[in-house]
Amino acid sequence: MRLPSGLQAMFLGLVSAALLIGLGAVALVLQQQDQAQKQILALSQRSMHALASQRLLLRGEAVSAQVADALVNPLYYFDLEAIGAAVGNVLRQPDVSYVIVYDADGNIVHDGSRDIERYGQRMDDAFALEVLAATGQHMQSDDQLLDVSMPILIGDQRLGGVRIGYSLATAKQDEDAMVATMQARLDQIARRHLLSVGLLLFVLVALGGLVAALLQRRLVRPVRKLADAAQRIEAGHYDVVVPADARQDEIGDLVRAFDRMRDSIARHDRDIRRMAYTDPLTGLANRLALRETLDQRLLEMQGAAGRLALLFADVDDFKRVNDTLGHDAGDAALVQFTARIDAAVHEFDVADALLARFGGDEFVVLLQLPGSSDADLRSVAGGLATRLVEEVARPIEVEGRRVFLGISIGITVFPDDAASAAMLLKNGDIAMYQAKLAGKNCHRFYSLAIDQAVERRMHMEHELRGAWDRGELSLAYQPVFRMTDKALVGIEALLRWQHPEFGNVAPPVFIDVAEQSGLIDVIGPQVLHAACVEAHAWQQRFPAATELFVAVNVSPRQLRSEAFATEVEAALRESGLSPRHLHLELTETAVIGNEARIGQLLGALRALGVKIWLDDFGTGFSGLSHLRRVPVDGVKIDRSFVADVLRDPDDLALTTAIISMAHSIGITVVAEGVEKEGQFEVLRERGCDLGQGFWLGHPLPAREFDALLG
Repeated sequence: MRLPSGLQAMFLGLVSAALLIGLGAVALVLQQQDQAQKQILALSQRSMHALASQRLLLRGEAVSAQVADALVNPLYYFDLEAIGAAVGNVLRQPDVSYVIVYDADGNIVHDGSRDIERYGQRMDDAFALEVLAATGQHMQSDDQLLDVSMPILIGDQRLGGVRIGYSLATAKQDEDAMVATMQARLDQIARRHLLSVGLLLFVLVALGGLVAALLQRRLVRPVRKLADAAQRIEAGHYDVVVPADARQDEIGDLVRAFDRMRDSIARHDRDIRRMAYTDPLTGLANRLALRETLDQRLLEMQGAAGRLALLFADVDDFKRVNDTLGHDAGDAALVQFTARIDAAVHEFDVADALLARFGGDEFVVLLQLPGSSDADLRSVAGGLATRLVEEVARPIEVEGRRVFLGISIGITVFPDDAASAAMLLKNGDIAMYQAKLAGKNCHRFYSLAIDQAVERRMHMEHELRGAWDRGELSLAYQPVFRMTDKALVGIEALLRWQHPEFGNVAPPVFIDVAEQSGLIDVIGPQVLHAACVEAHAWQQRFPAATELFVAVNVSPRQLRSEAFATEVEAALRESGLSPRHLHLELTETAVIGNEARIGQLLGALRALGVKIWLDDFGTGFSGLSHLRRVPVDGVKIDRSFVADVLRDPDDLALTTAIISMAHSIGITVVAEGVEKEGQFEVLRERGCDLGQGFWLGHPLPAREFDALLG
């Protein structure tokens, strides 16, 4: 015969050994049982509420930080479509009640609705005041909502912020359901216990004391242990050991269920932390993990002699991969670059080195050498940077194509360069920017001089925005003459900047700023249009200018633009200038690396009648090959050869060879920088077609050029 198991079997066994039990002892046991059940239920409810709130808060902090990063550029350029897309993605997430993007004054920019019904309204809800006053991520809540806000910054400038409201209703329903389940389970246990005690009231009076002691040991103690474990889990100690119990009764079931619940909560916590601190594409630490690690290490080094180097790396021209091969190929390329960078970092075997993806194609490496000197740390950081440049420069295979890219790295050192994490990251970014200005695919250490240079350049970039509309940018026109009879045949449009603070800014300086910042995409079409309008006006007003052509310089960035051909056609159409009177000048460096596409573009423009000139000819590395692969109508001999043509036989021979070679394939030759009569005579004798320079004519504003034509 099989003996019954569980509490009933325990009670029956106690009855056979018991003599007498008192009603008072039974009542005491029942009271202790009821109190224990209430305590475990209350503690479990508080624990589950705290865990649910913590999970929702971690999710809100991670999502708000990611959305704030993603909204920097859209909010800066006031791109409501991009803002709406980002807001829509968040609104589709579970438990999200609202998403509000606001500007620095607290006015609503986007609220997620299709028509942005609250656009421009000031936030006036109960949370708004603290949101506007907060300088960092901020959380507020009431009985219904959890509001998480994050400011949107560009540098130190606050553009505004984003607020995400999470409904607590779902969490409350889940909590109530779990509490109800546990309550039902405890009620079931209580009912069974009550039945057992009822039976004992009749037969176990003599053994009351023994039964009470056994109940305390077999029931109350495990419940109290579970309550203690619940309190530790509530405090975030998920590694708490739940008291093991091999009993095959309800208490054993409860203990094992509680253990499984503990494991599930711990697993979800690990998943949330992994999502919050790990980059999903590369598996590296993300920006949040980097900031926390950097803050912790700087805190540990306060007052100590420790040193830390931060390498801020950016893959050069990575946008070209996404634009030409697609974002999936770009992701695949990033994964390969990550593997190379990680291997190079491990190759240096620096303890506690951290590699993180800062965002997009930017990576950060933290190097810490306890007890090292500044020279040692800089030597290791410089060596690692050199190694990274070598590794990334090697070609990679993406979708069957070889991709060549480089990496620019900025290095900054704690505590020499900065004392805070934010300043270290800023200085690393500044040094990386200098590496890009130095030609890319290299590294630079941060210095105060670099910082000041970047500040000046950023100020110049800021002032250059809108300079054309303010009338600070203008065109000067340098005449181009035919060498045989010194007849005026054309003009070259040259951009000038007269700034109220900087004065006359040298063209190479501000044009480089325009190139690097992308402002050339705006200024270039304006220059082209203005030059075409002015040239056509001169043709209409002066009989001697009916065949006058205008030459306009084209930057490499403009050539890479898909809209360039359309811009040229629009300038010709709106100005009325004949295409054969427009000459576009480009440098050899603008062609290198993409001859096929640029050759096709220039071929289309030549089909319209536009002339193509290769500027600074002779200074590149493959001029002859370009003349074969890129359709051009003429070349301009670089002024460095013309300057020494009278005293340097090599320059004279090279100039003569260029003229002969160009004429042999039917290409016109222009000499620039003609500043002496002797230079003019020598070039004319060698058969040079056209010339320009100070000896022939200085660049003139449009009004002064009228006199030359008249």
